[in-house]
Amino acid sequence: MIERVLELAKRSGRFEEFDMLLRDEQQLGLKFESGRLKETALHQEAGISFRGVCRGKVGIAGTTDLTSEQALADLLERAVASAEQGEECALAFPGPSRLPVVAVFDDAAAAVDVEHLAALGKQVIERLKKPGWQVSASVDRYVETSSFVNFAGQSFTSRATAISVGAEVTRVRGDDVLMAYDDVTGTGVPSAEDLDDVAGSITRSIERGERIVEPPDGKLPVLFTPHGCSAVLLPLHQALSGKTVLQGISPLGGKLGEALFDSAFDLTDDPLLSSRVGSRPADDEGTPSAPLPLIEGGTLRAFVYDLETAARSGTASTGHGRRTTFGKPGISFSNLVIKPGAAREEDLLKEMGHGLVVDELIGVGQGNIISGAFSHPVALAYRVDGGEITGRVKDAAVAGNAYELLKRIRMIGSAAKWLGGSRLVPPLLLDAVNVARR
Repeated sequence: MIERVLELAKRSGRFEEFDMLLRDEQQLGLKFESGRLKETALHQEAGISFRGVCRGKVGIAGTTDLTSEQALADLLERAVASAEQGEECALAFPGPSRLPVVAVFDDAAAAVDVEHLAALGKQVIERLKKPGWQVSASVDRYVETSSFVNFAGQSFTSRATAISVGAEVTRVRGDDVLMAYDDVTGTGVPSAEDLDDVAGSITRSIERGERIVEPPDGKLPVLFTPHGCSAVLLPLHQALSGKTVLQGISPLGGKLGEALFDSAFDLTDDPLLSSRVGSRPADDEGTPSAPLPLIEGGTLRAFVYDLETAARSGTASTGHGRRTTFGKPGISFSNLVIKPGAAREEDLLKEMGHGLVVDELIGVGQGNIISGAFSHPVALAYRVDGGEITGRVKDAAVAGNAYELLKRIRMIGSAAKWLGGSRLVPPLLLDAVNVARR
């Protein structure tokens, strides 16, 4: 089908340059409530995203109607109409190149059926069955085929799979509600050990939270677990986008080569990691993938760009374009990897002495994220005294500025976790975080 659109686009003579992506995706999801299967949903969609340059202006169009010649002709007409209202931008469409080989497709995962997915959900639920624990779970399988081609001769087809198993336990005792969640996501079928890890993590969180203690107060060392790091890392993700730099709103803009964070902090975007769901041989604009160090030893090394932001910034795409069928391409990270440290949990707690462990916050992602400032109530956090967890705290909040806190990393843990299958985050022990009782 994509070859037919290529032929029509060339024959029309109306586009100086163009590219297109055909993506066929299928998602099969199961949800369990109170230990029982409650919902099964199948979603499948195939569509072409077409981008063409007419008289120097860029137009975008998409279609999910891949069955008729007329629909494809209409796609190109809409791209022309879009270009008439579009902006001029000298996109540097990539030419033909040899793409890296990266393992993102698993035959066993692609073949998994509803029965097998249900078995995975039941297995993790069985591991979490305890008196008074309400267990819910979700299992999702994703299969994707992407085909890309542009006028310059760059083309590729890639297939990818992903399976995610997540579980949540709710324990209600009077007016106290204690909840804990974890999941595992990868390109292959989770192993029994993977499910053990998910169940073990949730069990540990619930058991640690049975005893409620008074929250600490003041400027304290805080250990952010991988799940708890979101408030600290989300501003950084936005600030490293070439789009926010171009807009002049990134606090990191104009600071390449400067030492902005603790020297222990390394952050890399790596699309070539085997069996990770963010991996890819090329981005959705045909730019070949390559690892990109963003922060090395605390020094800012790079921002991420797609073709448009790169063109408007006078630089080259870093291979971070992502597109949907009907939207214009935008910037998307692949696998974000924070370099783990060597510290075990007991080392981190001993180093902390007195402080707080934050496992989950409320309201992350709201407000002016890119400024770095945050103030959030805790959803799941534990008090530490004498280097040991003494109990769960309620009615407490943490606040600070992400960019400043990442200058004060006391220690980085070794127990890094893949979140969403595409972000590797270790525990971060940060100094002088504002902790307040509510």
